[in-house]
Amino acid sequence: MTWSLLDLHLRALVPEDFRWEPAPLVWTVRPGPDGSWLPDWADTEPDPIPAPTIAWFTWHIGWWWSVTLDHATGRPARDRTDVHWPGEAEVVGWLYDLRDRWREVLDGYREADLDVPAVFPWGDTPDRTVAHTVAWVNAELMKNAAEIGQLRMLRAAGMFADR
Repeated sequence: MTWSLLDLHLRALVPEDFRWEPAPLVWTVRPGPDGSWLPDWADTEPDPIPAPTIAWFTWHIGWWWSVTLDHATGRPARDRTDVHWPGEAEVVGWLYDLRDRWREVLDGYREADLDVPAVFPWGDTPDRTVAHTVAWVNAELMKNAAEIGQLRMLRAAGMFADR
């Protein structure tokens, strides 16, 4: 159900939607020195908090889902700075690939696997399990889908047309 909500918005996006800036203060993705797209980031949340763009939200989904998959499959977890936004032409395919890889992980779990302690994204908290991580993925995806959808609809409705 959560993926269906995101899919509804992903299918409606046009290239100009991704880096549309809904406010003067935004977090977006910008070309790095090597031409790869790098997200704005602060280790301490700024005040005021910048309004993220759809590009930033899609990078954010790709980052947390990639690192979750690293943990779930026993691979070394990538650093945030190692996950780059692939650009307007490839981002939707990237997210579909992450969804498909997550489904493979879920299909491989047995019921007992869900009770195993999990450190990601919780840190070393002994009462969090793989089931908590699975629920977190769904909640995070739902939140990001709603945020992307809200931005897409505001832009399509002509809100903030001067930006």
